Order: sequence, then structure tokens, then C-alpha cells
Amino acid sequence: MKRPLYITGGGAVTPAGLNRRQALAAIRAGLSAYEEYLLAEPMGASQTVSRIPSHWSLRATDWDWLVNMAARAISDALASTAAYPHTTVLMLVLPEKFRNHVAFEEYTPSGFLDAVMSACGGPFHEASRAIDGGAAASIGVLDQLSELLGRPGVEHVLLGGVDSLVNDKDISRLAASGRLKGSDNPQGLVPGEAAAFVCLQSRPDPKSPDIAAIHGVGFAQEADSVLTERYSQGKALLGALRGALNGAGNGPREPDIVFVVSNGNGERYSGWEANIARSRFYRTRREILPVAYPAMTVGDVGAAGGALALLVAADSFTAGYAPGPVAMCEIASEAGLRAAALVSRVNFD
Repeated sequence: MKRPLYITGGGAVTPAGLNRRQALAAIRAGLSAYEEYLLAEPMGASQTVSRIPSHWSLRATDWDWLVNMAARAISDALASTAAYPHTTVLMLVLPEKFRNHVAFEEYTPSGFLDAVMSACGGPFHEASRAIDGGAAASIGVLDQLSELLGRPGVEHVLLGGVDSLVNDKDISRLAASGRLKGSDNPQGLVPGEAAAFVCLQSRPDPKSPDIAAIHGVGFAQEADSVLTERYSQGKALLGALRGALNGAGNGPREPDIVFVVSNGNGERYSGWEANIARSRFYRTRREILPVAYPAMTVGDVGAAGGALALLVAADSFTAGYAPGPVAMCEIASEAGLRAAALVSRVNFD
């Protein structure tokens, strides 16, 4: 990145909180929003999930539910920064295309962005667009946003995603491959749902409630994704971590990194991959490398996981519970995209 990007606000709706402040407080406190969900097939069976409490009318269809989640989180983010939609670019990450999410069985993803902007009550900047690629796409696109924020008429970028794995189609798919957490599989994922967004700008704002700087980003494609029959050797995640460090310019270096925020979901696969990649990247001796896992509170939230990790990193700096001034966000998408972002506290001394 030629220059840092600054997180100056954000918004979220998660099973642990219906706005950014509630969600981050729950994650900070280590609370769990897990519950039992009754499955359609086999009848009477249940699965541990992390589900947002809501009125039934908001879930009239899966499409409506994703739109409502995204609109609520975006409104929360706009309120946190007093950004104006017409000077704000909305970059919206959708559930990965390979999943054929139930929300898009009757509607196309191309119309989803328009539906979300309409639900928010007004048009955003014409450069707004929807993105495929899952959670890691939120990080992978950051380098492009640095250039976008230099355009006339663009003051902010709202970057984030919306997703729900709490549906019979995704649960059936994950169950068939033995990936769900249960009594017979302690190293499985808990399906979750959320929408999360960070507000970015090219200059720091001392008045921001969530000020943090993003110095470098990296991304790579993992050939041995969780969808294959092979375990990952962490090559793509390692490449993403090195890319984030190399792209940081005069920013923090590897010895400065004090903790990690990861969208790891508890699967044996993700734990294996992360341990291999970290042992090759973090070469400075440390007594401990703390890792924050938002999924321990809200489950695997799919495309929303990248922005949620950035929110947690920024909140840890401003709320004073970060173990140090520099963090690395490590994000993995189900289909294989890996991304990393080097994030630090901003001092105005």
C-alpha cells in the first residue's frame, strides 16, 4: 500500500449484539451466542448454531433476511462516522458463489447491491459494487481502496459483508463433509450469521471511536482448500502474511506484531493451516502470541468475517484491551482465498 488506510468507524449486526458496540462488547467479554437449531432433515435433529434473534417478518425470505442484516449494519456504520452516502463507496462482499446460497435461488446477486442501498434509504457513490470471494475478499480489496479514496468526490469507503450459514442447505452441505461441530466432532464449525462493515478513509480522524491504521495487505489463493481432500500446508496464508508485511512500507515489521485476529472457525483444517503458516512467518521469539477468534462468540459468519476481524482489532486498540499496538488480521475464505492485513494503533501525540 502506498499509504495507510484508517478505520474510523463501523457497524455490525451479529448473534451476540444488534449493533457494533454490543457485538464487540460480547466478543471482548468472551460470551457465547450459540444455541440449538432444529433441522428440517432429518426431522427432529438439531445442530448448534449462532443465530441472530429477530422478528419473523424480517426473515420472510432468505433474500429479505440478508438485505435486512446488511442495511442494519450499514446504517450503524454511517451513524458512527456521520458519513454521507453519496460520497461513500459501498463495497459489499456476498456469500461465495460456489455455495449457491439459498438467498439467490430466485434472485441474482447483481440485484442485491441495489436492494441493500434502497433499504438504506438512498444512493451511494456510483463506484459502489458487490464482490465475490468470501471473508478474505474484504481484505484483498484494500489495496484498491487506497487508490479509490484518492478520487474526487469519494470521502469514505464502507467495506464489509453479509452472510448466513444458518440454513438447511449450508448445514446439510457441511454435515455431509463432516465439518460441523457436534458430540462426535469437537473440532468442527458452528454455523453463524452476521453483517459487518468498517468505515475507511485516507486520513486519521481524532474524533473517531474506532481509529486504527491499516499499513499493508496481502492475499493468495490456496490450492488445497477445505473443499478438497487434502490438508492445507499454509502456503497461501504464509504468502498473504508476507505480502502484508512487504506492502507496509515504513510501517510496523514482524517483531512489532503483538497479537493476531483470525476468522478461524474451530475446524481441524483451519487450525492445522494456521499453525503451519504461523510457525513459518512469526520468527521473532515470543513468550506467547495471543489470537482473538470472534467465531468463539458468533460462529462462522462467512463473508462478514473479514470486516468483523478488522472491527475487533480496531476496538481492541481504542478500548484498551489489546496486548500491544500492532496486530495482524488473518482471514481465510472457504473456497481458498487467503488474506492478511497489518493493523496498528494510531497515536495523536
